[in-house]
Amino acid sequence: MLDVQGVGYEVDATMSTFYQLPEVGQEVVLHTHLIVREDAHLLFGFVSEAERSLFRNLIKVSGIGARTALVILSGMSADQFARCVIEGDVTSLVKLPGVGKKTAERLVIELRDRLDVHDSVAHDMPAIKRTTVASPVDDAQSALIALGYKPAEATRMVQGIDSKGLDTENIIRLCLQNAVKQK
Repeated sequence: MLDVQGVGYEVDATMSTFYQLPEVGQEVVLHTHLIVREDAHLLFGFVSEAERSLFRNLIKVSGIGARTALVILSGMSADQFARCVIEGDVTSLVKLPGVGKKTAERLVIELRDRLDVHDSVAHDMPAIKRTTVASPVDDAQSALIALGYKPAEATRMVQGIDSKGLDTENIIRLCLQNAVKQK
């Protein structure tokens, strides 16, 4: 609960933010994100801009809500999470509460490009070799598997289109469009 000039705000925060809060009664600065729903206004607070940015990227991933994003960011630091995503370390992500294998694969696929280019967390990690990032075709194939297609079927779908010069998102879109046309 934050008191802002006599008005109390309930703020949900990650455990890392919670542990960095000052003593009760002391001044605090948090980077916030407000979610307005039909039944509630939810305020989320973060100790750093990088953590808030990562939270915002997480809630854009299909199947990841604000509560799950908080749990993920409470389970590992923003730097650790970004490193796992960029390196494709699904094994470490599965160890987080509420994250299964398919969710971890989806996180890697959907966030890899966003973190690699836009997120300040990723830019602060010079030790990562960006040459280890899978090709858009491999990412698309992994995404199709994460969506429930069998590996052989995903491979066939990707090979059935001309993927030259396309990014992962467009490869997936074409594969799914072709699958719908065939049914």
